[in-house]
Formats: sequence, C-alpha cells, structure tokens
Amino acid sequence: MLKSHLTIAVFTCAVLVLSSCNKTTYDAVYPTLSDGKYDSEFPYRNCSDQLEEIARSLVKIDVLVFYETYSYSRSSKVTIQQINLSGKAENLADGSDVQTESHGGTAIALEAGPGHLAYLTCAHIVNYPDTVIQYYPYPDDSYVQAIGIKARQQNRVSHSPAGGELQILAKDKRSDIAIMGKKLETSSNQTNNTFSYPIGNSEELDWGSFVYIMGYPLGHAMITRGIVSNPGRISKGSFLIDAVFNVGFSGGPVIAVRDGVPNFEMVGMVKSSAAVNKFYLIPENTDKPDELNMSEPYEGKLKIQSEKEIQYGITFSITTAALIDFYRKNKESIKRRGFDLDWFFEPTAN
Repeated sequence: MLKSHLTIAVFTCAVLVLSSCNKTTYDAVYPTLSDGKYDSEFPYRNCSDQLEEIARSLVKIDVLVFYETYSYSRSSKVTIQQINLSGKAENLADGSDVQTESHGGTAIALEAGPGHLAYLTCAHIVNYPDTVIQYYPYPDDSYVQAIGIKARQQNRVSHSPAGGELQILAKDKRSDIAIMGKKLETSSNQTNNTFSYPIGNSEELDWGSFVYIMGYPLGHAMITRGIVSNPGRISKGSFLIDAVFNVGFSGGPVIAVRDGVPNFEMVGMVKSSAAVNKFYLIPENTDKPDELNMSEPYEGKLKIQSEKEIQYGITFSITTAALIDFYRKNKESIKRRGFDLDWFFEPTAN
C-alpha cells in the first residue's frame, strides 16, 4: 500500500515539473508579443474567425470595356493627322467592329456613410484609355492600322450582396490607387460586410514582418502569407513581400499583426508582381487553326507574339502613406459625391 502512494506522489511531482517547463518554454518562445511592433512570428493561436471576417469584406471587381474599332488598309496609307483632320475616325475607315476588353481584381469594401459603400482598389484594374491606336509594323509604322474608341465601361462587383455597377470616385494611374463607390437602395435590408480593422503604418514594418494577403487570384477567393523584405523601399511608396502573387490579387489588403492575434492592421495593398516579357515566333494565321497542319513543317509567314511571365515570390505592395495621401488629395471631391471615409484614412481626426 505504501508503495502505491509513493508512485502517485512521484507521478504528481513529474507533472508539476513538466508544467513548469512548458510555461518557461512558452515565455521563451514568445517574449516579444507585447513590444508594440508588428509580429514576425506565425500567429500562435487560431485566427480563422478574424480572417474569415476580413475575407467577407473583400469583393471581386469585374471590368468590361467596349471599344468601337475602325480599321484602315495598308494601301490607303492613312496617318493619324489625316484622321484628326477628317473629324471622325470612321470617315476614312475601311471597316468597323466592336471589341471588348475585360479585367478582374480585388477591392476592399469600406463603409462610407448611411447607404453608401466605397471600394478601395488598384487603378490599373479600372483604368482603360479612351482611345487606342494601332500602327502597321515597320516600314509602314507611320500609318494607322486600327483605332479603338471607348464607347462604354462597366465596373461591377461580384460576391457581394450590394452587387451592381460602381462609379469611379477618384483614381491615380501613377500611384495605382482608385476609390469606387455605390449608393444602396433605400429599401434594401441587405447586410453588407465591410472592412472593420484599422489602417496601420507601413513604415513600422521590418525585415521579416509576417503578413497575410487576401484577394481573388484568377477569380478565386484565397489567402496566402509572406514576409516583408527590404522595408527601405517604403520611401518610394511600395514595399516587397515574398508572397506568391497571381492575376486578380491586385487590390487585395496586406494584413499584419501587432502584438498577437486578434490585433490585425491593414499595412498596405497588393498591386503587382515582378514579370518578364517573353517573345515567340508563331504562325501568322493562328486565328484559323484548322488551316495549320501540325504534322508538317510550317513554311508560311510568321509573327511575333509577346507574353508576360510572372516571377513568383516578388510581390509589390502600396504603402499606407501613399493610400492616405491619395485620399487627402481627393477627399473633398469624394465627399461632394456623398462618400465619407475619414474614419478609415484619418482616424485621429475623428
């Protein structure tokens, strides 16, 4: 009987020792969770609920642009000056057609006052030129082959109860920032999910700061992670992340954690990835694949085709300072249209 009691006592002591060791290890592994800086460690606790909340505040932007296109024969030798003098592009055209361009990306939904929603995104997603001019190749490169004139542009939101088309409130091609807006129907009782976490400070990021990136790459709602590199670039309005980027991620938020979960802050917005142009020689008549005989050597005319190849793992993000500066420059015109975003971009002023 005595032996049994001794065994229990020894086991109890062992548990106490192990518990003490575990606590000591925990304190040693996470000694900086309250240092006021952005964390460089993977979150030590589950944060799926918070990430799901952020994901619900993101929407997929679909842009469709219609161009009235006028073509000119090589033999007519039409110049852009002649077209301008004629008054209208169709006056000297040999043919016309309607062509479409489409693009997609991510936007962050922000509450902008009663019955108003604003969407923060990248300008290149919605920025299409009014006129596109295509010239013949050398030696006839001074002659116009085709002109496209923008007839209409649709900016729509997918995966959002609000739905419908958006109006562009402000955009800047150089900084690659745009704010779009939508007024909701007064009779609508739908609940719209909006981003509720504060905007942070990109300048406080450091080598190895841990971040999440969320968006709609190739139209799919996804989340990935990365670490910040070369924060010295921040003075140029952008910073580098090693996250895997794909088409459609543009406009997605960069989320950092300050002193542990759930202290999330938006520290930037993804805009692009490094890419290289690759050129290929392809048959001239690729628009008629049935005429190509794959079993025989091709002896016809060739043309050059270029493609951009993404260099994965080098992702550029817009800093919060650039976002705030953009809003301040356009704040008055945005407010005149009924949208107020001071609570997000200038929280200290409220």
